[in-house]
Order: sequence, then C-alpha cells, then structure tokens
Amino acid sequence: MPGVTDVLVNGPGEVWVDRGLGCERTPITFPGPDAVRALAVRLAAAAGRRLDDAAPTCDARLPDGSRLHAVLPPVADGCTVISIRRVRGEPFALDDLVAAGMLAPAVAEVLAALVRSRASVLVTGGTGAGKTTLASTLLGLVDARERIVIVEEVGELNPAHPHVVRLVERRVNVEGAGAVGLERLVRESLRMRPDRIVLGECRGAELREVLTAYNTGHRGGLTTLHANSAADVPARLAALGALAGLTDLATHRLAAAGFDAVVHVERGASGARRVVEVAVLALGARGLVVRSALADGVGGAGGGAGGGAPDGSGLVRGPGWGRISELLGHG
Repeated sequence: MPGVTDVLVNGPGEVWVDRGLGCERTPITFPGPDAVRALAVRLAAAAGRRLDDAAPTCDARLPDGSRLHAVLPPVADGCTVISIRRVRGEPFALDDLVAAGMLAPAVAEVLAALVRSRASVLVTGGTGAGKTTLASTLLGLVDARERIVIVEEVGELNPAHPHVVRLVERRVNVEGAGAVGLERLVRESLRMRPDRIVLGECRGAELREVLTAYNTGHRGGLTTLHANSAADVPARLAALGALAGLTDLATHRLAAAGFDAVVHVERGASGARRVVEVAVLALGARGLVVRSALADGVGGAGGGAGGGAPDGSGLVRGPGWGRISELLGHG
C-alpha cells in the first residue's frame, strides 16, 4: 500500500495500517488465529529468526529492511500479534523533509550545519515520531569520505551514504547463550576506524559506552532516545545511566560534554511529524539542564522557552542559541 509506514495485525479480523496520519482499520481478514500465527512464523523465518512456543517473541529485520515484531499466545492474549514498521526504500533527502513539513527551512539549515561541523547530536521523541527518519536523513549529509559505524538492536537506519558499517545486537539463543549486546558492540565499533559512531536507539546501559566514546575524541556521532520532550532528557539519561552503574552527576557531566545538540521530534494530533525544538545541554546548579536554542513558536515543545517572539519562520530563538552559533562558527 503506498504511503504505509506501519502494518499492525491484532487478530484474524483486525488489520490496521498507518499512512502517516494515525491508525486506520482495513478490510483485510485472515481465516482464523492459526493463519495469523503461520504468517508470523513465516515472517520470522524470512528474517532468520525462530518463533515458536520456546521463543514466543521476535524482533527482527525483514529482507526488505522492514522491522518485524511478533508475539505468540499465551504471551499475546488470544491471538498472535504482528507489528511491521516499513522502511522507505530510498532515504529522504533534507529537502524532502522540508517539503513534507517535518522541518522548517531554518531548522534544516541548522541541522545540516551541525552535521558538517561534526557536532554530536541526540535525536529525541516518542514512538513513531520520526526519529529514525530524521537520523537517517542527517547521516546522509555526512561527507562521503567519512566512515559511519552504526550500532542497532535491529537494523533500521538507512542513510544515503557510501560508507556505512552496521553492527546488530545478537540475543541469547534457546540455550541462554551467544548474546552480543549493544554495550559490547559500541566498544567494538571503537576499533573499526570510525569517523562517526551512531547508536540507533539508546535504551539501556549502552549509554555509558556511547558517552565515553563521545567524550574521548569520537565527535560527530548521533544517537536517538525516547523522550516526551527535550526538557525530559536529563531524567531519561539519568535513568539509563543508573542501569550502567553511573551516578546522576556522572551521567549529567558526561552528557553535557558529549552531546552538542538535542533535536526533538513530535507527532501531532493529526499524525504529522515535525521537529519542534533544537536545544543544548549544560550543567546547572542542580544537574543537567536543557536550554532551548530554536523552537517552534506555535505549539512547539520549547514554546517560548527563550522568552522571544516567533520570527517570520514561526521559530523562537532561546538562551541556547549562542552555543549553537559557536558550534556553527558564527560566534
């Protein structure tokens, strides 16, 4: 189906799709629960994964690049549940995101300049907000002479770049052995002559390895993180740092020094995705603070964080703009 980003199967008569404007039910049906299970098992096999009573969940990448998640009963109540996140065959260019309304032209210019200046960027947002789309597009702006090493739980990032190496987490087998986690993969990436180290999604103790890398000369990296707003980033980082045995203070110091900019993406009530804030991290009296640099002046996450008024583009410059200007060589 053209324009479909997600396919969701909740049962024999419940198949939903998302074309970018929220979920909508389709007339597609299956003969019964066994047919849904059979489809899930076939998809898992196509991705090289096992899905059965001994391994009732599967998170994998399909041959076309789409991300598959499937859960069998009784873990899924009543019927097998299938979720497929489709990956666009051709990555978006920055101009495509501007044309789609995801980026204001002024924000696009700032993000492109951050990539060129080798700033380390943290892309944040909720599930389905467009973090992966934006991250892939930004990585496509990296100089073709640079080597990008991407570490992911499941391969999703698809940058238009000629020199990309991808490391994908391996989970334990049915005997409980053989796992290769994201923490180890980030450490391995340091030995692969990377120009840019990218963590597709930070959700655990691997944060420590990424922060260590970004604080020891590996600049220009990119990481995505689930967060409801840019202002929530310090709490999210502290929680993940605790999983790695870091104190809040240690996490905050490493993050303030390691990440040059935070780019927050939101999905509005209409389903439209948009970058609503660019911010910087700094250490304050009570720990890590977020200073808005550029925010959507109409309903954006940063709102009027800088106390200014929206300019002609509808954007507000906040107290973090000076730091962004320095990074871009304007200050």
